[in-house]
Amino acid sequence: MRIAVLDDYQGVAASYANWDSLGADVTFFPEHVGHDDDGVVAALAGYDVVVAMRERTPLTAARLAQLPELKLIVSTGRRNASIDLKATAARGITVCHTGYVPAPAAEHTWALIHAATRRLDIELGAIRSGGWQTTVGRGLEGARLGVLGLGNLGSRVAKVGLAFGMDVVAWSQNLTDERAAEVGVRRVSRDEFFATVDILTIHLVLSKRTRGLVGAAELGLMKPDAILVNTSRGPIIDEAALLGALRAGRLGLAALDVFDVEPLPLDHPLRSTPRTVLTPHIGYVTREQYEVFYRDAVEDIAAFAAGSPVRVMELPPTIVSPSGGAAGPA
Repeated sequence: MRIAVLDDYQGVAASYANWDSLGADVTFFPEHVGHDDDGVVAALAGYDVVVAMRERTPLTAARLAQLPELKLIVSTGRRNASIDLKATAARGITVCHTGYVPAPAAEHTWALIHAATRRLDIELGAIRSGGWQTTVGRGLEGARLGVLGLGNLGSRVAKVGLAFGMDVVAWSQNLTDERAAEVGVRRVSRDEFFATVDILTIHLVLSKRTRGLVGAAELGLMKPDAILVNTSRGPIIDEAALLGALRAGRLGLAALDVFDVEPLPLDHPLRSTPRTVLTPHIGYVTREQYEVFYRDAVEDIAAFAAGSPVRVMELPPTIVSPSGGAAGPA
């Protein structure tokens, strides 16, 4: 059995689980295998098992058709919209998932909020280059935090905002007053939400309905000094509209951990756009999360090899069509 473990950027996957117990040929890929069909197929040809890191590498029907040896896909996390489950079912490929720890993503949201409000991106560079204070920060107490999506992650973020003494409001298309009250926050209308928040943080699953949900109209409603934070999925924000708002000074700052295409290309305009705090999709990257991901991946492969697959990913009633960029649930 040949196993491909994708996107092992830090070169640590081998240390987080007992891969030797599988008695298999395991290859760890430290670099992304590519965004185009030819590159992905060439890299994965001949492998029986692919361990996919989140939604980095879409496994579309076209790609799967060119990987006849593939028998098992293990996705880190519970859902993966970039795997075409209809195609895997048609080809007899089993798809399994691992567990997921929600706390790291919520924690990183607050790391970005603090970095943005205290301009740590500037001050860290200043002190290392011999400088001293160069910016004036913003406090959190009394500021309005807007949580877009009040599910597991959003509610965790909201509760921390309450602890800081913030005025926490929430909105999403299906949010109810009752759900907001359970978390201790208020639901407001769409227009009030975008127009009044000082900090807006996104915690939605990427779907046809949420793709581009934060676009030019929504950004146009926001305060010119508002901070937009995204640790969910890049395409929820209309990237062109965001770049336009930042360049025109119609938005205070964007703190982003996720992007339309990942890894973010070297020449991508966000890398040089002012008033941005950028991290390379590390919201989930903790020792605790990796222990769950890779331990469960080995368990999934062993169970499959024994003829009794576990944590099998089922085809949902509706599925988002995979695209070439990073996509999928939070």
